[in-house]
Amino acid sequence: MPDRTTAVTTDDGSPTADAGAAGPPPVADARPPGRSGRHWWTALRPLVLRLHFYAGVFVAPFLLVAAVTGLLYGASFEAEKIVYDHELRVPVGERELPVSRQIDAARAAHPEGTISAVRPSPEAGATTRVLLSGVKGVDPDHTLAVFVDPYTGKVRGALEQYGSTGALPLRTWIDELHRDLHLGETGRLYSEFAASWLWVITGGGLVLWLARRRTKRRLRAIALPDRAAAGRRRTMSFHGAVGVWAAVGLFFLSATGLTWSTYAGASIEDLRSAIGQTTPSVSATLDGREQASGEHAGHGSMPGMDMGGEGPSSARDVGIDAVLKAARAEGLSNPVEIVPPADADTAYVVRQIQRSWPEKQDSVAVDPATGEVTDVLRFEDYPVLAKLTRWGVDAHTGNLFGLVNQIALGALALALIFLILWGYRMWWQRGSGSAFGRPVPRGGWQQVPPHVLVPLAAAVAVLGYFVPLLGIPLAAFWALDIVLGELAYRRGLRTYR
Repeated sequence: MPDRTTAVTTDDGSPTADAGAAGPPPVADARPPGRSGRHWWTALRPLVLRLHFYAGVFVAPFLLVAAVTGLLYGASFEAEKIVYDHELRVPVGERELPVSRQIDAARAAHPEGTISAVRPSPEAGATTRVLLSGVKGVDPDHTLAVFVDPYTGKVRGALEQYGSTGALPLRTWIDELHRDLHLGETGRLYSEFAASWLWVITGGGLVLWLARRRTKRRLRAIALPDRAAAGRRRTMSFHGAVGVWAAVGLFFLSATGLTWSTYAGASIEDLRSAIGQTTPSVSATLDGREQASGEHAGHGSMPGMDMGGEGPSSARDVGIDAVLKAARAEGLSNPVEIVPPADADTAYVVRQIQRSWPEKQDSVAVDPATGEVTDVLRFEDYPVLAKLTRWGVDAHTGNLFGLVNQIALGALALALIFLILWGYRMWWQRGSGSAFGRPVPRGGWQQVPPHVLVPLAAAVAVLGYFVPLLGIPLAAFWALDIVLGELAYRRGLRTYR
């Protein structure tokens, strides 16, 4: 977050003699660029400082929204268990009914729509979910989950469900608030903008803080706040120390958040495809044609299908119980999801859906006519980047390590919130009276030697192309800075542009 020390503080953060004065910045702003023999960091520091300042001031509101909504999302997992306990949990009985009978009970209570998938009870005391698509009043991207007691066949209720993690209405609402502010595809730009800049702000602040503490070799000076300090130095001390502790987690959130963003996510997916690292899927075809077997495969494809062997296609369908038995024989343990065939030429797909550690992501295809397994895909056979992406996304969303993961995400969100508030407080404390919020002096880029500036600019240009919500705002910041600098130069307020 904003670290506004150039020209108004010494290197250790203490104020100079005219730190509180209003008006033009001190002469440090007017030094000629690029003296020969100057250490590279001395030349680069003003540029990093100004970038950190601008990004902190203008991007921080988006990060604050992302942090607050992310904090709420982390808490939604446990809240969901409490709010929907009636639908999710039942008294443990002696023996579970066949899945086909549970489906019959769900269809008797909810004949609308078509069956898109079934999630048998994953553990003792948990309900079975029968997922229906094409239900009137349900978002087309969602399904209606009918909850069935696996011991009695009694329907416990029905709720709208979203995503592969089975988010129910409370978590879905918070998830969409965090992802797009309930504004659809346009709203997703806010979260991508925040993720695109989070690593830049974190990295810049970390470098500035470590460089400031380079003469204080004790770990305590870097990782712990100086409680004896006062004023702006005290705020900066807490800002820097907490930033050091949170840096790795913030880098992780930024990187994983970009993997499923709109523009940067597409670039990442193209790169993975180019190097053969995309996430594979089991083949659901019965005649050699590859079929999609994703989360919504088969939605709306078989009206009236009951998956229990009694429907119109029962003569050539062994039924869901035989399909599940075949999948169990291949080692697919709970939790699993069973997706019905999309048409006469495709198979059932049974896949594991455990996102907690250790992940269970194996999947099989089963011929509906014979009950034979036609294809098997093991998670251990995924490409390396596909595995890393899966683990990264699940850790980002609080699934990978369960409650511990969610607590860690909550701590990171709180750390980011405090870093932002301390950053704005430092901006407040930087000036006094009419000098409130005085920015870091411009012109820092002119002090960077060409042999450093040129490759740096080229690298930023390439990065900006693949991460446009970083590149476009950065170009706008730079252009605005140049224009303002030129105007100030022409008015005689600066000795160089």
